[in-house]
Amino acid sequence: MIKHLGGAVISTGFDVPVEPLRRAAHFTGDSGSIAEARDFAAHFVDQLRTEWCARMDERFCDDVMLVVSELTTNADRHSNGPYILELEGSDKSVTVAVYDSSDALPMRFPKDPRRIGRHGLEIVHALAAEVTAERIPVGKRVRAVLGVDTG
Repeated sequence: MIKHLGGAVISTGFDVPVEPLRRAAHFTGDSGSIAEARDFAAHFVDQLRTEWCARMDERFCDDVMLVVSELTTNADRHSNGPYILELEGSDKSVTVAVYDSSDALPMRFPKDPRRIGRHGLEIVHALAAEVTAERIPVGKRVRAVLGVDTG
């Protein structure tokens, strides 16, 4: 809504577009980087709760942490360098994107309860509404979108 006061246009705040909350962090891949990424994501989710008044239950927050863990662990293990964790969120969804220097796209293996390890992407697909992996000029980006269940 816009009010006109003596010829001046004054925004009331309701007509101002609101962008999603976005944060990114660079990790070296050194020991402790995955824990740092989880801490970064936990702080991000707290910001969504306080700044966006997003109603997120603990299970959703745990799902975000698990996706961050799986994607940063993959970047840590399979790339030859640092990686970037990018988070974007609103009261409707949280997007977790990880950029790393390897151009090898992650493989999703068929379900096999007897297999030890290599379940990370399977877990991410189970938790996220959308998962994409694409090559970029300096490596790849793996992105997962988790929808906030408000109902």
